[in-house]
Amino acid sequence: MASSDFKPVIGLTSYLEPAKFGVWETEAVLLHRFYVDCVVTAGGIPVLLPPVSDAYDGLVSTVDGLVLTGGADVEPARYGHEPHPATYTRPNRDAFEFGLFDAARQAGKPVLGVCRGLQVMSVALGGTLVQHLPEARETTEHQPALATFGRGTVTLAEGSRAASILGSETKTLCYHHQAIDRLGAGLEAVGWAADGTIEAAEIPGEFALGVQWHPEQDSDDVRLFQALVDASKENR
Repeated sequence: MASSDFKPVIGLTSYLEPAKFGVWETEAVLLHRFYVDCVVTAGGIPVLLPPVSDAYDGLVSTVDGLVLTGGADVEPARYGHEPHPATYTRPNRDAFEFGLFDAARQAGKPVLGVCRGLQVMSVALGGTLVQHLPEARETTEHQPALATFGRGTVTLAEGSRAASILGSETKTLCYHHQAIDRLGAGLEAVGWAADGTIEAAEIPGEFALGVQWHPEQDSDDVRLFQALVDASKENR
């Protein structure tokens, strides 16, 4: 197969959630389809990775790139804090995604973190989170209402990987009530909302990029997924 025809396999972390379909009501492996569609549009093959295994090296060896997807809050005990009343968690995803992130870095596989994914990357490296932005920033612009994305603009640092993909400024769709407080070791903040909230961070010298917004919600702009797929091809 010519290198131009190669389609890298992109692993997408997923949820274990109660669901009902057909005559069945059971726990299911779930992920918003938008992620899958973005990977396909970018030229990759999407594979869901459910949080049911600790064989992190084996899982990472089967994919060419990794997306740490959005979802519930990271368990505050992982960064030494008591939970805020508005915090809701999925501890099984924490353990799974921390393990995958470490294994992917050790294997040199490209990683894209989306919303919760950025927070996972930072906490895994020793960072902390602001648990409830409406109190800390006195704004609801990042999560204006239930199931409603906030529209904003993020400024990106010159010379960063994020800026090389998206330019110096990008329009965003946000839905998060938590955000980076102290960055994890090795991460650099490279994107900020108008109120100063960190909206993008990356590890220099690696394709380990996290964004706080939801790029998968804009099917007309798959630049971040395209960059991940391209880096996965080069890595392969």
